[in-house]
Amino acid sequence: MKRINIALFSLMLLVVLFSCSKTTLNYTQDGNWILRSTFGGVPRSEAVSFVIDNFAYVGTGYDPNNPNTRLASFYQFTPAGTQGNWKQVAAMPTGTGRSSAVAFAVNGKGYVGGGVADNSLRPLNDYYVYLPAPINVWGPIASLKDETGAPLPRYDAVAFGIGNFGYVTTGYDGSYWLNDTWQYDPIADKWNQKVNLPGNKRSGALSFVYNNKGYVVTGSNGEASSTGAVFDFWVYDPSKPDTSTWTKLRDIANTNTTDTYDDGYLNIVRNNAVAFTILGTTSGDKAYITAGKNGSLYSFTWEYDFATDLWKQKTPYEGPAREGAVGFTVENRGFVATGISGTTAFDDLREFHPNEVYNAND
Repeated sequence: MKRINIALFSLMLLVVLFSCSKTTLNYTQDGNWILRSTFGGVPRSEAVSFVIDNFAYVGTGYDPNNPNTRLASFYQFTPAGTQGNWKQVAAMPTGTGRSSAVAFAVNGKGYVGGGVADNSLRPLNDYYVYLPAPINVWGPIASLKDETGAPLPRYDAVAFGIGNFGYVTTGYDGSYWLNDTWQYDPIADKWNQKVNLPGNKRSGALSFVYNNKGYVVTGSNGEASSTGAVFDFWVYDPSKPDTSTWTKLRDIANTNTTDTYDDGYLNIVRNNAVAFTILGTTSGDKAYITAGKNGSLYSFTWEYDFATDLWKQKTPYEGPAREGAVGFTVENRGFVATGISGTTAFDDLREFHPNEVYNAND
């Protein structure tokens, strides 16, 4: 009968456990994507999402099976149980379907506007407000115009809600990339111009909100570089005086020639990606970006640390690489849904667990 050296066995076990510890994981195992309930509507890309209370709302978008029309339908996601569930809610008014629009939520109401209505890619400047159940209706609000009344249409812009106001910035108007910033006042039903984003004009960027500040990053601009990709990163703080509302953060590419923190920033830059936030992880409050495109479609996922202004690569998005998806946070859980690859649109929904080891069986 063979004898086991207990001390040796214990040492081997410790080595195995240490080698699989969270701190030594390769980035491809750092976080776990889990498939959840299928999106309630037709597969689509270039949809929008906003969150009210503990519900996410996803709607509008582009259906490649009906390429010259745009969708107006909306669905509510409840993250109940492990899978969550979808329920159809009121569609936007007849004739207002669109893709590549923006959305934000303020004081329990959702707002959607801009985008394009068909393959002509003529940008829109009309906006609508959604009142959730028990009312469950949409209504028009003031269109985005300048102080002279001239319309300010755009698509592939970004938007966010902070406090009692919504904000829209960047985008493309069919001729020019944009960096103007507008604040929507729901009480006055009025748009007020704010200080322009100081960095590169862009479209296809993404935004997220943390601690009553709006973050704008990624995107593209055919005038900015040979590839169009932009790498400057900005945060908007509406509590500051107008002249200092925008602050530049560290670039998302390896542009620092003296420090090494960005040497591994190889594939953060992209456009048409998604973002969400998860607070109170084991290492603090974080934002996450995934999917999108920079030459080819991306699955690379990156984690942004609000405390350090640094990025860390995480497990790539597990589903097919895509662009034009939606990302949202509900009950402090991060989700990605829909999107497109070529002419194939998706209706899957995945949740990201940043502190779990990747499991291909989930």
